[in-house]
Amino acid sequence: MPLWAYGFVTPGAPGEKATMPGAPAHALRPKEDAQEQLKLRQVEGSAEHFSLLQIRNGSEVVDWFPGDHPPLTPLMKHGPASGGGNTYGCAFCHMPNGKGRPENAPVSGLPVAYFIRQMQDMRAGLRSSAEPRKANTLLMIALAQAMTDAEIREAAEYFAAMPWTPWIRVVETDRVPRTRIQTNMFIPIESERTELIGARIIEVPENADEVELNRNPHVGFIAYVPIGSVKKGEALVTTGGATIINGQTVPGKTVACATCHGLDLKGLVEVPGIAGRSPSYLARQLYDIQQGTRKSPLAQLMKPVVANLTNDDLVAIVAFVSSLRSGK
Repeated sequence: MPLWAYGFVTPGAPGEKATMPGAPAHALRPKEDAQEQLKLRQVEGSAEHFSLLQIRNGSEVVDWFPGDHPPLTPLMKHGPASGGGNTYGCAFCHMPNGKGRPENAPVSGLPVAYFIRQMQDMRAGLRSSAEPRKANTLLMIALAQAMTDAEIREAAEYFAAMPWTPWIRVVETDRVPRTRIQTNMFIPIESERTELIGARIIEVPENADEVELNRNPHVGFIAYVPIGSVKKGEALVTTGGATIINGQTVPGKTVACATCHGLDLKGLVEVPGIAGRSPSYLARQLYDIQQGTRKSPLAQLMKPVVANLTNDDLVAIVAFVSSLRSGK
């Protein structure tokens, strides 16, 4: 398992699995300074002011940049109506601009039909995680089950209205900063790159405080990838790894991504765009399909595509795809 893609560094114990996250909290954290939690904060370019107490409240999503996106609906801000205001708003995890974070899905610009299908799959038990410790998968399934068909379409149309614009900077390196894990996201604890990257991708915020404390939707991520992985990934993505021997084309271990995702990898009809999106997210989905935890008809079409991919292949493919900042 590519543990790095799920936000873990060590395998789980036998039988270890996640429990459902609790309801959003709107209370001071007892082990933190109360005045610091109540102090109004600002982020660059925003006229808004919010405290940590407000920012952390997942059922009353704060909006630093209201002009960036369609107006937040009650579903985006407070969550499904059936939750009675005691559940997470869609825009809390996925951000008001739909860009998400490495531990969840980047959903802006996804086709409406694809988005609706994924929510229906979660409802029906056809989509889960190959990593049983990933708690936000349980939360997402519960939210899908709590939403009406109208709310699912509302969410799909809200996020589809915003074109995807990449905000991930891919950097090839042999070493990365040491990190800690916070809710399945890698947070750097030093500025120097002192730890060997190995066969991993480490995706971290460009500015940890802005992302983790302020939930600033204008601050993106750095994806540290192994040296040479982008070029290797380009061959797998564009040709499936095919080679020419003695004038004959020898098929590779997979197929070119453009076959289904379009020449620019921005998606076609019910097939999602993948160019420039989170490598952690993309690798999780490829591995989940390979392991059979995504079971929809579309996922079944992907199974032979991913069947022969190794961890190194996954690293290379998503490193290249995520580097496509203009939808190459």
